[in-house]
Amino acid sequence: MAGASWAGSGPGERIGHDWGVTADAPTPGLEELRFYDTRTRQVQRFEPLAPPAVGIYTCGPTVYAPQHLGNMRPQLYPDVLRRLLTAAGYDVTYVTNITDVGHLVGDADDGDDKLEQAAATTGQTAAEIAARYTEQWATDRRLLGCLEPDVVPRAASHLAEQIAMIRTLEEKGHTYAIDDGVYFDVSTFPRYAEFAHLDLDEMETSGRIEHLEDKRHPADFALWKLTPPGVVRQQEWDSPWGRGFPGWHIECSAMATKYLGERFDIHTGGIDHVRVHHTNEVAQSECVLDVHPWVGTWLHNEFLDLKGEKISKSAGHVLTVDSLVERGIDPLAFRYFFFQAHYRQQQAFTFEAVEAAGTALRRLVVKAVEARDAGGEPDPAAVEPHLRRFWSALADDLNAPQALAAVWDAVRDPGFSLASRWAFLADADRALGFGLAEAEAPDADESGSDPRIDALVAERQAARAAKDFAASDRIRDDLAAEGIEIVDTPTGTTWRRSAG
Repeated sequence: MAGASWAGSGPGERIGHDWGVTADAPTPGLEELRFYDTRTRQVQRFEPLAPPAVGIYTCGPTVYAPQHLGNMRPQLYPDVLRRLLTAAGYDVTYVTNITDVGHLVGDADDGDDKLEQAAATTGQTAAEIAARYTEQWATDRRLLGCLEPDVVPRAASHLAEQIAMIRTLEEKGHTYAIDDGVYFDVSTFPRYAEFAHLDLDEMETSGRIEHLEDKRHPADFALWKLTPPGVVRQQEWDSPWGRGFPGWHIECSAMATKYLGERFDIHTGGIDHVRVHHTNEVAQSECVLDVHPWVGTWLHNEFLDLKGEKISKSAGHVLTVDSLVERGIDPLAFRYFFFQAHYRQQQAFTFEAVEAAGTALRRLVVKAVEARDAGGEPDPAAVEPHLRRFWSALADDLNAPQALAAVWDAVRDPGFSLASRWAFLADADRALGFGLAEAEAPDADESGSDPRIDALVAERQAARAAKDFAASDRIRDDLAAEGIEIVDTPTGTTWRRSAG
């Protein structure tokens, strides 16, 4: 990989306990898992439907263009979630889909299909575009240390399941047809507004899709879009309602149900999916299947921001994993950067921040390789409290920053033998995903001067002077996660790289 002299373990590899705990013993700190559920708007204890089995569905990419770094955040936190659940002893089935048809430009029911539009613009076929960007997405997931999904269904390969769902909705009286296609009637599902706390009266007044005048309510959404007369599309199929293509929302309901059952445990995605895509998934799925709730726990991540602006293809900010490699940054530095913020908080992206994360990761690898290669027997009594703190942080709604802080506290523990340090890191890497078992030590940067750190220390001093203690603590914690210790003295503030 570019920018580093070490390589991680391959996707799918799991590092088990090797410090004297029996196979039947629970991982310390994972006796109870708690996640923030979007549907109930509260952190609640995770209770799977049929333990030890757990099913997770993640909304995957719409493969009409390169997947940018913002698109990868919704892949990283479910990867940590999956690793956490596996460490807790669950048998996880992880499904993430490929949307290769049906996602319209307007994300709802207006505009053309994004793949069709890309094909018209580039002169390539929709199939060629989908294959190209599916491969880019899959490669980038691997470079970021994500485990391979158990199932990666494509929307265009599951038309029969989607049509069957639409026919069931039709038979139950939840649909109506207009010239444009077949629509779900939200008035037939009284709980429609509950998931996203929508104001349907306000939506009816303002309207969401003004030019579809035949829709009964602005929130009604397309289940099957008909090809306009005289138009020939690359992606269109015959159906009971005419030639056309499926709506975006029905795709995920059909694929999730096919591979995880009529009810399953966890559905993840970006926060932008809550009001439309996931609200519509809930409505159509619960009406087809006569279940409530359809999904036990909904997890949503906040955006990755670029200078306060959401990264998006439409805004022209297409930063990809390749953008990191071109600057000599190892992709796993972005994974470390991801651990520095909670998934439900917006995270500001800069190349400098990711480079700093890469520096911290290289220092961690140095410590891990030193401990791994030293050999010896660990002390389980010394390892256990550090592991408990690490896993407890992740068990508390995937609190990655606290977990990362626990890692550095363990690494710096003066009472930790090298063997105990490695036992801790080997176990923690089941969630971290840095590939420490196969890592090669890079050249460590132990210099005592760094303009970036000097600037952050000065910023912290200014925050303290302004009594902005939240900002001061944040800077201190961010530097601690890099292994930087701030020293406050009567004559001023200095910093040093931790020795342990």
